[in-house]
Amino acid sequence: MQPSHSSLPLYANRLISRRLTAPRCIISLQSLPAPYPNAEALCRACKRAPNHPGFPPLRYPVLMSLRPFHIAFPVDDLAAARHFYGNVLGCPEGRSAAHWVDFNLFGHQIVAHLKPRPDSSHAGRDTPHSSSVDNHDVPIPHFGVVLTQPDWEALADRVRAAGVHFIIEPYTRFKGEIGEQSTMFFLDPAGNALEFKAFADLSNMFAK
Repeated sequence: MQPSHSSLPLYANRLISRRLTAPRCIISLQSLPAPYPNAEALCRACKRAPNHPGFPPLRYPVLMSLRPFHIAFPVDDLAAARHFYGNVLGCPEGRSAAHWVDFNLFGHQIVAHLKPRPDSSHAGRDTPHSSSVDNHDVPIPHFGVVLTQPDWEALADRVRAAGVHFIIEPYTRFKGEIGEQSTMFFLDPAGNALEFKAFADLSNMFAK
């Protein structure tokens, strides 16, 4: 007797959000990101029941594979941005024009756009805002990438060797808790805040 998907564990709810229109499963073990330890069992079930009618619609998004993220941000000196992101962080440079430049940040597309500083007759940069997280003042806004622990440690060493000032020194926060993670914060030459982190258990990234 073939197993039905209605009997599958609840973690299937996290993977499917729409009713299938074709008599096949859209879940592929090869396309699922690593943090889902139950994916293999789910795929085995699908292979044993290739003609199932499909899942009912659920409220969770389909998590098929991680897609590159894109963000564009202002800088006041493209040469300084090229040095910081290209040399200090080691980001390969992509396309560029007179007023912007692409970088590959761990597989994600970030774009530095030239925004000259206001002249002396206007106010300077916006007053930085912060939010308390684990008794540290975290700069808002900020962006970055969730890395593996070895990559995070290598980046921390690289940034430290370049003499970059840390707003929040590399450390482990929420130690011993579900969301335990290594983190660090620093600014680029234009004052944009960056955070790079590594979870002790990546499957707990959104766990409560």
